[in-house]
Amino acid sequence: MIDFWLAAGLLLLVALSFLLIPVLRSRRAQLEEDRTALNVALYQERVAELQTQQEEGVLDTAQMDAGRAEAARELLADTEGVAAPRVTRLGKAAPLLAAILVPVLGLGLYLHFGASDKVELTREFSQAPKSMGEMTQRLERAVAAQPDSAEALYFLGRTYMTQDRPAEAAKIFERTVNLAGRQPELLGQWAQALYFADGKKWSDKIQALTDEALKADPKEVTSLGLLGIAAFESERYQQAIDYWNRLLDQLPADDKSRIALQGGITRATEKLVASGGRVAEAPATKVAALLKVRVDLAADLKAKVQPGDSVFIFARATSGPPAPLAVKRLTVADLPATVELGDADAMMPQLKLSNFPEVQLVARISRAGQPTAGEWIGRSQPLASSTTAPQNLTIDSPDK
Repeated sequence: MIDFWLAAGLLLLVALSFLLIPVLRSRRAQLEEDRTALNVALYQERVAELQTQQEEGVLDTAQMDAGRAEAARELLADTEGVAAPRVTRLGKAAPLLAAILVPVLGLGLYLHFGASDKVELTREFSQAPKSMGEMTQRLERAVAAQPDSAEALYFLGRTYMTQDRPAEAAKIFERTVNLAGRQPELLGQWAQALYFADGKKWSDKIQALTDEALKADPKEVTSLGLLGIAAFESERYQQAIDYWNRLLDQLPADDKSRIALQGGITRATEKLVASGGRVAEAPATKVAALLKVRVDLAADLKAKVQPGDSVFIFARATSGPPAPLAVKRLTVADLPATVELGDADAMMPQLKLSNFPEVQLVARISRAGQPTAGEWIGRSQPLASSTTAPQNLTIDSPDK
């Protein structure tokens, strides 16, 4: 921020110069007016002296006229080139008062309406956080600076959940739903936060949220996992197995959470068999989604970007959570480039391409290294997440 305030100070000095220069010019004009007044007084004194000498008989009329003419010539010579005095109603105090009020008022207006907090946040997000606590503080300040950003709220809620702060996460997810709409993933996250905030007690509200989420998207992973936990806790082991098997089908083959999930299925199976029950056969695992996209830069933008500018290529649901489903990061120097976006590139196990029937491809250039905001962007038309044909994406528009 130091360079920003230095630049602001320089501009302030330039603005003050326009106010103070007239004051300095007025001082010079005053000095000229004072000198003119002195010359006029000397002329009047000389004329009075000549009149006295004429009355005493020392000078005759011709000598008197000659002396008066000489004094007049001297007065004209001394005042030649002096500009006529300018009349102003502002006085000397007004420009000086304005020179003080302009910077004070400008600073006050900037602190009230400006975006210094967003400038600082952009710089912070361009650097990797040193700890989870630092990341949480950044997200909290981002939400405070942009309270209408559903994306910032979503990531803050997820961060609270990883820090075992479900009550705070539930409030954040409720705000996110109010902003972004009742999307299945958001409803599932809200229900999960409420469940853990209430000490793992099931409620009608949680049931309503999960029912609504699965009605809109039967593959919504957070709701499936949560319903499996609730069924296991209430000794409905077959239902727990069914929910967890459905969730297992949504996870990539190399997802680390598959081990813990499979362990839960095994424990539920053992308890079901021990109680005299029989395990129903699990459904087959489906094939993960994979999109191929070639990204290039429009010709008229090549002179406006830098080779080191970050390029974020991601897929997001056309009807779903605001968070990207799969992300790849390159630089402008790498373009044109062909990348693959699939379930293995999911930012979170709960958000995968195969969980959403329709997605949009986006490529964004960000000099600050921030995936959520940049300078230029390219977007594709909505397409099925199961598309196998290679796609072309051109970055050609300002990022608004």
